[in-house]
Amino acid sequence: MSQVVTIALDAMGGDHGPTVVVPAALEILARHAEVRLVLVGDQASLEQHCATGLERFADRLQIRHATQVVGMDESPATALRGKKDSSMRVAIDLVKEGAADACVSAGNTGALMATARFVLKTLPGIDRPAIISAIPSIRGHTHVLDLGANVDLDAGQLFQLAVMGATLVRAVDSLERPRVGLLNVGAEEIKGNEEVKQAHVLLGASELNYIGFVEGDDVYTGDADVIVCDGFVGNVALKTSEGLAQMITHFMRQAFTRNLLTRFVGLIATPVLHSFKKRIDPRRYNGASLVGLQGIVIKSHGGADALAFANAIDIALIEVAKAVPKTIGEEIGHQLQATGTA
Repeated sequence: MSQVVTIALDAMGGDHGPTVVVPAALEILARHAEVRLVLVGDQASLEQHCATGLERFADRLQIRHATQVVGMDESPATALRGKKDSSMRVAIDLVKEGAADACVSAGNTGALMATARFVLKTLPGIDRPAIISAIPSIRGHTHVLDLGANVDLDAGQLFQLAVMGATLVRAVDSLERPRVGLLNVGAEEIKGNEEVKQAHVLLGASELNYIGFVEGDDVYTGDADVIVCDGFVGNVALKTSEGLAQMITHFMRQAFTRNLLTRFVGLIATPVLHSFKKRIDPRRYNGASLVGLQGIVIKSHGGADALAFANAIDIALIEVAKAVPKTIGEEIGHQLQATGTA
């Protein structure tokens, strides 16, 4: 990345605010000499948290004051109408104005989506933006969308998700023809509701590398690079994955601390356990893209630590380098024309 990239960070959002965002920002600046970061939030608080960083990265780190903060439990409508000078809104406004190439926030998901959609607007041909993220699988990872933005989608909108997901994965993972699956209650064509069945027909007639219906376990096999579903199903799948990872970690810790013998075995197995933990560590997959917008917005987990938030910034940098919104806009137009649904 030779060109200077500017990322606006909602420094007050999430469960931890500046105590996580500032260390993550400094880590990114230390790794990427061509990156500029704008910390958006209460100036006094941010100056206190990053005094040494402002000196070390004086030419690449700045603070943009915002007087309000969107609470994690606030309704999207309240945030949109009553918090026009929130750190979240100002960070997104910077993208709209061209002062930043992307925005990263760990704030309220509903408020972030509503604000981003209002300020940045959707791409032509896209009815609704969606949330997409990578989930670890046997062969690496699988991108799943929608993860909660839209709980009820029709066939055409599911088709749009598939195009957006395939385009993003082709760009960020350098896969020429990502395999796209449609999540269903079975692989047989007679199964599923009418919207899923109709989406199956649209996808089958498209130029996407569509592999047909997939089931829940296929999220982890790695047989599909992109899995499409509505936001209700996707969010349940995501939260189930997070809970499963916690349960496995809990049981393994319990098993290896049961007595002296299991503790000894655990000590011997430490390198393997560390490798396993790293492979499924959700922090390495933190950073969900709000695709379908005329700008790049990355949602970090609200409880993310500095390592996880830095990963979300890295995802933003990749999407800027690959010009993801522009690429999605071009591809959705092409695919809608190819299927006669434009």
